[in-house]
Formats: sequence, C-alpha cells, structure tokens
Amino acid sequence: MSIEKPGGVVGRTTLPAVKQSTTGNDKSKKIAQSVVTDDYDPYEHRQVKHPTNNWQTFAHFLKASIGTGVLAMPAAFANAGYVNGLILTIIIGIIAVHSLHILIECMYELCKRKRVPYLTFSEAMTIGFQEGPPIFKCILPIAKPFVDGFLAFYHFGTCCVYVVFIAESIKQIIDEYSVVLDVRLHMCFILLPLFLIFSIRNLQILATFSSVANLLLFVGFGVILYYVFDDLPAIQERKPFETLNKLPIFFGTVLFALEAIGILAIEENMEKPKAFVRPCGTLNVGMLIVLGLYIAMGFFGYWKYGDKALGSITLNLPQKAILAQVIKIFFAITIWISYALQGYVTANIVWNKYLAKRVKDNGKHVLFELLVRCAIVLLTFTFAIALPDLSLFLSLVGAFCLSILGLIFPALLQICVQYRTGYGKWKFRLTKNLLLVTFGAVGGIMGTYVSIMEIVRAYTKYS
Repeated sequence: MSIEKPGGVVGRTTLPAVKQSTTGNDKSKKIAQSVVTDDYDPYEHRQVKHPTNNWQTFAHFLKASIGTGVLAMPAAFANAGYVNGLILTIIIGIIAVHSLHILIECMYELCKRKRVPYLTFSEAMTIGFQEGPPIFKCILPIAKPFVDGFLAFYHFGTCCVYVVFIAESIKQIIDEYSVVLDVRLHMCFILLPLFLIFSIRNLQILATFSSVANLLLFVGFGVILYYVFDDLPAIQERKPFETLNKLPIFFGTVLFALEAIGILAIEENMEKPKAFVRPCGTLNVGMLIVLGLYIAMGFFGYWKYGDKALGSITLNLPQKAILAQVIKIFFAITIWISYALQGYVTANIVWNKYLAKRVKDNGKHVLFELLVRCAIVLLTFTFAIALPDLSLFLSLVGAFCLSILGLIFPALLQICVQYRTGYGKWKFRLTKNLLLVTFGAVGGIMGTYVSIMEIVRAYTKYS
C-alpha cells in the first residue's frame, strides 16, 4: 500500500512479520526479530516527492543552523564570562550533536522493526514508549500530540524571534535616513514579504534561496569580525566568569543557537539520507562548522563589546557606517529566508498532520494550506508585537522547548529502544541517558524560570 508521510515521504509499508509475544523462548524471539529487521533498510525504501541532493541538504543545514542564535552569542557570553562561555559552549555543542545522533539512530532502528521507510519524531516517540519500560505506558495517549506540540511551538517561537530581528535591523537603517518609528511599525512593513516567502511549500525550491543566503551570511560574518577585531580592548577588561544566577540565560541562548532539532525535516527530504549521519557526513561536518563559528562569534564579540553586547551583535555595529548598514540588510535577507525554513516544520505539523484530513475537497487543499500558512505568519507577528525583546525570546524558546526536544526526548527514546536489547555492561547506556535527562530538565527549568521573570520585567517596560 503506497502512503504519503506527513513530511512528504512516500514509501511502501508492510505489517511487521513478527509480533511481540509474551510466551516462548526469549533467545528465539530475538533471533526471529533480527531476521525480519536486518534485511530491511528503511533508507532504501524511502521515496521523496522533491528530494534534495547532498549539497542542497548541506546548504539547508547551514541555513537552518546559522540564524539569529549565532548573532546572540556575544550576549550569551556576557552572561557567562569568556572562560565559562568557551567551555560550556563546547560541552553543550557536543551534547547537542550526540543527542541528534541518538535520535536519528533510534528512529532508524524503529523503522527497521516496523518495516516502514520513515517515522516522524512523534510517531517514533509513541512507538518507543510502547516498546519501552512499563512506566511510560501511562503517557502513551498524549505522546504524539505532546511531541508535535513542542516541535510546532519551538519553530513557531523561532519565527517570532526572526520577525523581531528583521524589524530591528531595518529600524536601525531607516532611523538614520528617515523618520524614527517604533520597531512594531517596522514589523507591520515586513508582513507582506513574510507571507510571500512562507507561501513556498517546496524545500527543493527553497534550496536556491538557502545557497544565496549562506553566501550573504559568510560575507556578513567576515564584516562583523572586521569590526570586532578593530581596536580590541584588553582581555583583562572582560570577566572570565560570571555569577551563577546569569547562567540560565546563557544556557537557554546557547541551546537555542546550537540545537538543530529542525534538521529532521531536512534529513527526511534527502535523496541519500545515509550521507547525513556518516562520520564525515552532513551532520558532523555541518555542526563542526557551526560550533566553530558560534564559539568565535561569542568569544570575540564579548571581548569587543563586553556587557554592552546586544541581543544581536549586528545591533552593536556602527550606526552610521555604510558597510555596517549593508551587512544589516544582508542578515535581514538571510533571516527572512530562514523564516520559511523554520516555519516549514510548524506548517507541516499543523496542516499535514491535523488539518489536511478535515478538508474533504482535494481541489481546495492548496488554498487552505496557504490560508493556514498566512495564519501562522499573523500569529508570529502578533507574538513579536507583544514582546519585541530579541534576547529574551531566544532564551525562553531555547530553555523551554529545546531542553525537552533536543535533550530529554532523544535520551528517553534511546532508553525505550534499548529496553528489549539491554543497556550494556553496568547499564552504562541507561546511566548516560538518565544523566542527559537530568541535565536537560535542570537546565530547562532554571532557564525557563529566569527567562519568564525577565520577560515579565520587559513586558512592564514595553507596555
């Protein structure tokens, strides 16, 4: 039976050849299970409507991973100190990459067991809870909408951040040459361009935009570093360590910057998905570039601007310099393109998973999907209007959503997937995943609490 997966993957599904049994010899069951799974490769059965090649995927990966987060790294380091910031960014980066690897590996393993070409994140979590320890059975009824909700909200929150960033960048330029307007008015002016880019529903078409955006990004980073290295102050003027009460904001901002849970949608649409997780594949090479860029921007940006580092380092560039103004335009364009890539996941979940099946007339599907996309744009605009503070949005979305999606859920999924095969000597893999869950929970709770408190103060300021 040919079916279309929510993310655009088309494949053939068959019923599992072996069902789990409560009787019989356990060793025989494991051997039988290996027979039906080892000869089935989900990647070979996966078919995609509009597949992206390796270079297109790499371009999408860089564009999806390098957004406003990298520009917020100097402000993040201001909440940690340059020594703390350097060490903790590397640690969080390694943990984030590891979490992505175990998430993709577990999804692949579950696809083999169920003999299907692809499972979405929420489907994989649901099946994992079914096959995992009995303690997870109680959350099965809400597992799928819970995961989908967090995924949709994370990418929605990211789009809200992007609206603020684009408006702030344009405002700084317009303020120099025309009348000074509130940043919220500039958000109104960019609504139409956001509608237009978000109406593109095909990742293959967006690949061209991503390639152009990546070129603009690296030119922009070069110019930013030119301003950063110009007349650097003595490093002794900056703090190597900050107080502990500032670290939750740092955690949320860096997690927002480094965690790339949205790459699942990119991997799903690959022509050759095996290339994504190879040792020198898209994920490792891409994250190595991203991590190096983020560390350099955070360290040297904080060295240059110290505690005056703003939510985006572009806002610290000279207001009157023509080159700086051009770079702000470049970044506004790249984030405009990123808006479509981040919003793709939210639109995909809301429309394909929950609303499309309610539209009986197939001829009106495209029209209704465009209306849903317009509604999402309007909602991101509304949230951005309510709180136009870039750094606080970044920290809240990172701490609240990504601690769960990027750290806790992958660890829980691996605990469930390995439940039937064992956790190794001294239960090392179980201990490791429990530590990941603890790290994500503590960091997420503290980061979310501090971010909300700061947002309450900021809301009083803006209202």
